[in-house]
Amino acid sequence: MKYKIFVCLVIVLSLPLIFQSTPTEIIKLRTFDALVKTYDVSGNFVILNITEEDVEREGGWPLPRQRLAEINLQMLGRGAIGVGWAISFPQPDRMGGDEDFGRSLGYAPSVLAMFEDGKGVYPPTPGTVVVGEDKGGIITTGVKENLLLLTQNSYEGLAIAPTDIDQLVRRIPLLVRTPNNDWIPSFGTQIYKSLFGIKTYIIKTNDNGIQEISIKGIPPVKTDSLGRKWISWVETPQTDLEEMDVNGRFVIVGVTAAGVMPQIATPVGLLEPHKIQAALAESILIQDSPYIPDYSLALEMLIYLVSVTLVWLVLIRFGISLGIALGFTIMLSTGSIGYYLIQKSLLIDVTWSLISQFIAGSTAFYLRFREQYKLRQLIKKQFEHYLDPRQVKILQKTPNLLKLGGERKYCTFLFTDVRGFTSLSEKLEPEEVTKIMNKALTIQADAVKEYGGMVDKYIGDAMMAIFNAPIDLQDHENKAILAAQKIKADMEQSNLGIDIGIGINSGEAIIGNMGSETRFDYSAIGDAVNTAARLESATKDVGVDIIIGHNTKKSCSFELKLLKPIKVKGKKHSLAIYTTI
Repeated sequence: MKYKIFVCLVIVLSLPLIFQSTPTEIIKLRTFDALVKTYDVSGNFVILNITEEDVEREGGWPLPRQRLAEINLQMLGRGAIGVGWAISFPQPDRMGGDEDFGRSLGYAPSVLAMFEDGKGVYPPTPGTVVVGEDKGGIITTGVKENLLLLTQNSYEGLAIAPTDIDQLVRRIPLLVRTPNNDWIPSFGTQIYKSLFGIKTYIIKTNDNGIQEISIKGIPPVKTDSLGRKWISWVETPQTDLEEMDVNGRFVIVGVTAAGVMPQIATPVGLLEPHKIQAALAESILIQDSPYIPDYSLALEMLIYLVSVTLVWLVLIRFGISLGIALGFTIMLSTGSIGYYLIQKSLLIDVTWSLISQFIAGSTAFYLRFREQYKLRQLIKKQFEHYLDPRQVKILQKTPNLLKLGGERKYCTFLFTDVRGFTSLSEKLEPEEVTKIMNKALTIQADAVKEYGGMVDKYIGDAMMAIFNAPIDLQDHENKAILAAQKIKADMEQSNLGIDIGIGINSGEAIIGNMGSETRFDYSAIGDAVNTAARLESATKDVGVDIIIGHNTKKSCSFELKLLKPIKVKGKKHSLAIYTTI
């Protein structure tokens, strides 16, 4: 039953991971956001914000192209090595100035932004070399170009920021594919092409899609199968038109004035497009930048299966306290593995494994608890009529004291039999006989329980009791004799008109649950048990109420009277017997 539950649980819990459900993907991405390490800036870039104050000072937005040309030349004069305008200029400036702005772009490496418009028109694409099967990539639906007058002296890059399932930007494609299988570079990618003056991108693919993209002048950049780069949100320095601290760096220009450019949601807050493209440009240079490998799902499934199985096993196989401790250790180890991999830039998610471990562990804990509860109820049901309530509670708290299936143990066994019961039953009505017999058996059972024994069974008008099982009992020989004396005294005081014979013997016996698979009882079998029964039978012939065997006499502290040895069935030699004084 537990195995079937476990298999069903593993299958059900694996489905969100296999099919990458929305909740699991969001949890995964948010975990990556929290744990990816922070990187230092490269020092090669600076962001120039056209601020609210700048717009007011310049007389409003958009600024004339003539003014943009002046700003561009001013940045170059301040030592900028190139300028990327994360702004699109698809229409001519009605105030003129496009020629001056275009001319200024030609004095240093320059990049202009393009944006998607979904109209199915695409700009001329740069040369690309695909190493491997031409597959993978995100397909664009149309791009709005800049004025030809401007693009003659600059590069163009697609400023896009596709969002993940939770509407946050984390991964940006370095190149996007057109329906004609051409490739359009992103704005951040084109920055390097403008700086190094290269003409061709090299796209390396594998069976899953794009593997890496090479730009001459920098090491190959690892991507996912869609050509996306995981963005590291470094703190690129920022300046404005008034300060213009740009010396020795490539400047990425954008507008932060309210209402001009949209703000886009990222894991670090709302950012304008030029800041996102600056983060992409910075991330391209980070060699150990985080990425999601092609084998991530396979590894996540392996971690899931192994860890969930281990948590289930320790909670099912071990005690509850040890199982919980080991379960938490496995969960802690799983979390540590996930953290270590992320710190090594491998974005492997273990959050769903941890959630599944908790669910599987809780289920296993419940099943184990239910099993323990049923065992305690079984113990209560089986022993509440035969043991002192205090002993029943001990067994419920510590079920392992009751070794199911049988064990060899040294105990003292007590048998009783009511004398004169047959003749009494002939004289009285059945209801009266039952009342007398129940009272006689109650007297016997109460005495046994009072001294820590267990009533094993009733056999007609006879009773069998065990001392030292199922719970260990010190001086069980003495307590069995005390119980016998109390039974004799209480029977005499009850005035029931019947006598009783009691046999006591100590020795080893097999004690435990005995019977068939469908019906069993806790009992004892062995020579010591049979001898105790024979001693009780001999009380009538010997003429005493209590007969005690030699083994019991050796270990008890009572002064006993030695009787004449007797022969009993099944024994070659006579038995030494004793009675109380």
